[in-house]
Amino acid sequence: MPFTKHRRFHATSLALVLGAALTACGSSDDESQAESGPAALTYWAWTPGMDKVVDLWNKGPGKKEQIKVTVKKQASGDTLVTKILTAHKAKKAPDLVQAEYQALPTLVSNDALADISGEVGKAEKEFPAGVWQQTTLGSDAVYAVPQDSGPMMFYYRADLFERYGLKAPATWDEFAKTARALKKKAPDKDLTTFSANDSGLFAGLAQQAGAKWWTTEGEKWKVGIDDAATRKVADFWGGLVKEGAIDNQPMYTPAWNKALNTGKQIAWVSAVWAPGTLTTAAPDTKGKWAMAPLPQWSKGENTTGNWGGSSTAVTTDSDHKGAAAKFAAWLNTDPKALDALAKEGGIYPAATAAQTSGAFTEPPAFFAGQKDFYPQAAEIAKTAAPGAWGPNVNVAYTSFKDAFGSAAKNKSDFGDALKTMRDTTVADLKKQGFGVAP
Repeated sequence: MPFTKHRRFHATSLALVLGAALTACGSSDDESQAESGPAALTYWAWTPGMDKVVDLWNKGPGKKEQIKVTVKKQASGDTLVTKILTAHKAKKAPDLVQAEYQALPTLVSNDALADISGEVGKAEKEFPAGVWQQTTLGSDAVYAVPQDSGPMMFYYRADLFERYGLKAPATWDEFAKTARALKKKAPDKDLTTFSANDSGLFAGLAQQAGAKWWTTEGEKWKVGIDDAATRKVADFWGGLVKEGAIDNQPMYTPAWNKALNTGKQIAWVSAVWAPGTLTTAAPDTKGKWAMAPLPQWSKGENTTGNWGGSSTAVTTDSDHKGAAAKFAAWLNTDPKALDALAKEGGIYPAATAAQTSGAFTEPPAFFAGQKDFYPQAAEIAKTAAPGAWGPNVNVAYTSFKDAFGSAAKNKSDFGDALKTMRDTTVADLKKQGFGVAP
């Protein structure tokens, strides 16, 4: 399969290209033979309790269809991507893998994931358009079934907002005014912080603003990390940091935990999974927080970004791609499976119907007073803007942490940091042999 990387991602022919690659690797007769009879599948995943969820399959639909799945727990993030690619080079990748959305282009560009559109295409209606789009990479092919998502929201200390006469901001302009108003009333407090140690937060905010960081132009990649939408986000947060309206310290540190727990910081731009983090970071504040939609860039808009989320993909090394695709669809659309995923794995399912049923009939314990937490979250999830990922997200994310981390610490220009991030990403694409449009 003599593929060069710049050929793999023509936006309109990705499915045909990958299909040709698979045909070159094995005939349709070989595929049919591999699909007949019992199938024993291996699934690499990191979600807690996944083995208990898979047991439901093995004792139910899987047993009936003679398809048995064995879970092998793995690390997440770049560690798993590297392990998958290493195994794929030896043609020994597992049948199924749990893959974050931003990792899919990297895996597809290395011919590690199969197009399963023929087996799972009907499942599209079960998911928000913005989430499903991330598994197609803008083509007719489908490389995974969405598993969980992280729609972004605004969290705030309801008691302290009331004390200082503040209200949840509906727009980013109101957000900035709220930060400044708090500083005037309580100089020792901050509305929130800008943190550069989790790139997913900034990516989600840019996504909400309409950014498209990776797109294709003919047979070349076009990098839009410094597009107008992202510059707007960078300038907004950089301005607040520079004037001292918000803090500039990173998240997930003991100091950050203390700031949340003591009320030194009284809000957090986060995602649907935030209650779990607050439970450990700010245990003394249980019951004092409230959740609201993410502020909008203009009044009347209704869009959010995603921070996190993963999918279930079938590898090109699998001898039972059809059987693996059946399991992937069941895992992420079957009501019993989704309920178990939520209860055992603590995930927020990507499937729309599951977001207001089963494990989500009651609010998180940390938000027990907000009875509409999950109904509101489900409505917010429907508004997630589509993501646009490329084959070197890891490089872009690392550059973000370095460039924006330094800019936040020094209160210097975020625009320069954004340019550095873009230039680093482009240079890496060229180094890997991808064609890059100007």
